[in-house]
Amino acid sequence: MGTLYIVATPIGNLEDITLRALRILREVRLIAAEDTRTARKLLSRYDIHTPTTSYFTHNQVLKTPYILDQLAVGDVALISEAGTPGVSDPGAGLVRAVAAAGYPVVAIPGPSAVPTAMAVSGLPADRFVFLGFLPRRSRERRALLAQVAALPWTVVFFEAPHRVIESLEDAEAVLGDRPAVAARELTKMHEQVQRGTLSQLRAELQAGDTRGEFTFVVAGAPAPAKEAWTRDAVAEVLRERIREGAPARQATREVARAAGWRVRDVYQLYTELKQETPD
Repeated sequence: MGTLYIVATPIGNLEDITLRALRILREVRLIAAEDTRTARKLLSRYDIHTPTTSYFTHNQVLKTPYILDQLAVGDVALISEAGTPGVSDPGAGLVRAVAAAGYPVVAIPGPSAVPTAMAVSGLPADRFVFLGFLPRRSRERRALLAQVAALPWTVVFFEAPHRVIESLEDAEAVLGDRPAVAARELTKMHEQVQRGTLSQLRAELQAGDTRGEFTFVVAGAPAPAKEAWTRDAVAEVLRERIREGAPARQATREVARAAGWRVRDVYQLYTELKQETPD
């Protein structure tokens, strides 16, 4: 029984491949590649002569049975044009079919544009939403962006060069003019990382060059502004703490932290209220 290996390959720089990935690509009986021309460049670089077959969006229905047949007699590796298979490219369907047929599926981790872009963005990466490539039509793009507009998590998406300006316009219209990063041609010779707001990035790219492969990282929705505490509100909480017998230092620090007031201002109010309160 063969194993399907999901092998991550470089997103640009051919040196970004693991030793394990190279070994697997040499040992399997067949490599299913999203783009066999791109695959040949990588395989030639590392003197790998494993047979290849194409596996992309428009032939996956026909090729899946063929790959299952190959797994019956040996191991197969799946590679995408760049990065990790199944992330915004064909692969998930094949994994489901292979798993359903009872064959093992093993991931060989490696490069991906998503964590690479997030690493250089400086934006929070503990929670994020990945949208893949945005839809081609503006109406559909805006509808998708609207689904994540209220989320506080960082948003990551890919975009084709000829739609960059229009997509940034839609993103700004739906999300607001948030901080963002445009990561272009990651790991390649002309890698570029531009920082600013969505409107600033759009203006820079519109005045310059939109060639290359883009990954955009956009800040999540800002936290709602806290309502300012009025003097009466602060006084009410302080009176309660006075009745409870809280020490002045403890009470003023607690209330100042909650209200966003300066400690000395809260202490001054505490003193005034203490004088009003009978012993």
